[in-house]
Amino acid sequence: MTHETFIVVCAGLAVFAGAVVQGSIGFGLGLVAAPLITLLDPTLMPGAAQVVNATLPLFTLATEWRRVDWRGLGFALLGRVPGSLLGGLVVLYVSTRALGVLVGAMVLLAVGLTGRAVAVRRTGGTVTGAGFVSGITGTATGIGGPPMALVYQSAKGPQIRATLAMFFVISACQSLVVLAFVDRLPARALSFGALLIPFLVAGFAVSRPLRRFLDGGRVRTAILALAAVSALSLIITSALG
Repeated sequence: MTHETFIVVCAGLAVFAGAVVQGSIGFGLGLVAAPLITLLDPTLMPGAAQVVNATLPLFTLATEWRRVDWRGLGFALLGRVPGSLLGGLVVLYVSTRALGVLVGAMVLLAVGLTGRAVAVRRTGGTVTGAGFVSGITGTATGIGGPPMALVYQSAKGPQIRATLAMFFVISACQSLVVLAFVDRLPARALSFGALLIPFLVAGFAVSRPLRRFLDGGRVRTAILALAAVSALSLIITSALG
């Protein structure tokens, strides 16, 4: 097995696991996959993550698009636009090592908030704020789901999945445009992201029959723990590298 194939397989397995989680609860793809991809090859980030971030939600929308909270989505995108521009500046001026630490720290913070299920009231202001933070972290690190998931955690499963899916499709495309504009979107990152799509499709397919089981938190807890371990490894490796 060549080194490049090894990277594709390892990253693909991370994307598969993230797709299983996101297909069930509405987010989690970047949370699981981003730290490992960054650890394997930081030059692929955040572009490769944005390719899969833009693809997976399309499968959710194919069946649940009628459940989208359009009003909330509007507020989220209102904050997301300036957030993504700021995230583009972060990518432009932050070194690869520092970006690795940033990705790891973002994952640890997201895992902590997700595990504690911090209560955030859903209003126009909080959704706009979540969209803004998601724009920064999503564009800079490929992890934009947790802020939006926190404000939608009290909604019903189908509405969470559908609204976040629509938000992620638009957001990922927006981030790809910003990254291209600041010349931080190499062709290799796009092609690598495309190679991960079959793993993504398989993960989503598995998530559907397992949705009730995953909603119980069993597998989700284990994968969040794995994401935390990956994030710690990334921070240590980036700091010492």
